[in-house]
Amino acid sequence: MTALAPALREVVPHASSPAATATAPVVRVIARLNVGGPALHAIYVTGGVSERFPTTLVTGRVAEGEADMIDVAYARELDVHLLPELGREVHLWDDVTVLVKLYRLFRRLRPAVVHTHTAKAGTLGRLAAFAARVPVRVHTFHGHVFHGYFGPLKTRLYVLIERLLARLTTRIVAISASQADDLADRYRICARERIRVIPLGLELDAFAPARSAALGPEFRREVGAGDDPVVTIVGRLAPIKNHALFLEAAARLHRAGRRCRFVIVGGGTEEEDLRRRVRELGIEDVVVFAGWRTDLDRVYAGSDLVVLTSRNEGTPVCLIEALTAGCAVVATDVGGVRDVLEDGRLGVVVPPGDAAALAEAIGGLLDHPERRTELGRRGAASAPRRFGVRRLLDDIESLYDELVASAS
Repeated sequence: MTALAPALREVVPHASSPAATATAPVVRVIARLNVGGPALHAIYVTGGVSERFPTTLVTGRVAEGEADMIDVAYARELDVHLLPELGREVHLWDDVTVLVKLYRLFRRLRPAVVHTHTAKAGTLGRLAAFAARVPVRVHTFHGHVFHGYFGPLKTRLYVLIERLLARLTTRIVAISASQADDLADRYRICARERIRVIPLGLELDAFAPARSAALGPEFRREVGAGDDPVVTIVGRLAPIKNHALFLEAAARLHRAGRRCRFVIVGGGTEEEDLRRRVRELGIEDVVVFAGWRTDLDRVYAGSDLVVLTSRNEGTPVCLIEALTAGCAVVATDVGGVRDVLEDGRLGVVVPPGDAAALAEAIGGLLDHPERRTELGRRGAASAPRRFGVRRLLDDIESLYDELVASAS
């Protein structure tokens, strides 16, 4: 989950160096532009590198109940090619149709690079690019489906598929060092030297405390917090995000007499089940479902603490935004969370699935405002430098320069 309002702000096209002015066409393929880090990444990079790497962005449809960011791509006047058959779920006839359409598109456009994002687009896009003899084929793992999504048998199948696809891939991009280690060592997708680590880059100016601090009281009034602390979770309401754990921790704190307002920002397929769970836990009076938001600068400014409870993550955008906003954070120890939080220097890390540990960490930070302030100060100083969009564009252009030169 990420802010749509900041996403609508224009990325200034990346200025090419005087020594590197050649252009090479790129086709970027992502299964859908649902709200989240992968979609923002694809939009930012498509527009940001277009001066030297004119890019066509190919995408499909979002699932029912998901918020769609394709209007953000259109607002930036990107070259968007929509394939209605391309989506997240496996559908044999649609997938074959997409494979043929991608092959024809690649043969017509003759790109120097095809760069895919997300599992479905990575599969179909790389197969079509290989068949169309595209010289450079790149795939970014924003996360992976090897843990927390499926049972053991299906997971092993997906690992095998990714190992085979890696043989058709010029370079694999991981968005964190821990993810690169996972891909190379734990799942043996490919050799470590064939992986390039390129962290996410986001437009973060809107979240700077100096710009957004005055907005906090508006959000606090909206959720009826009064003088109570506001503990917020931001993300799509999907099983992998494990909002149920957030509710279990909220119930523990509420039963212990802790006065808090627990706010869920986002929407998705799990909302009905989560609302039912709130009623079962008897915490209707302290939990607010705030829905999809376009004003996350206001949300973070009005929150005392931001929580992430996922079972698996690549690089959580909400943590980067919260850190930039100067919020203290508590997050489960999954995926690239430790990379973002610098092994706990920027936030508190708890075991995944442990409601007692999560509640204890939340309560501990609420009891020590000076600790929250110090974590917020560190995050606001670190996150924009490490995860700014300009750094992302530098990294992507450098990768394309290297790979196109090697393929020519």
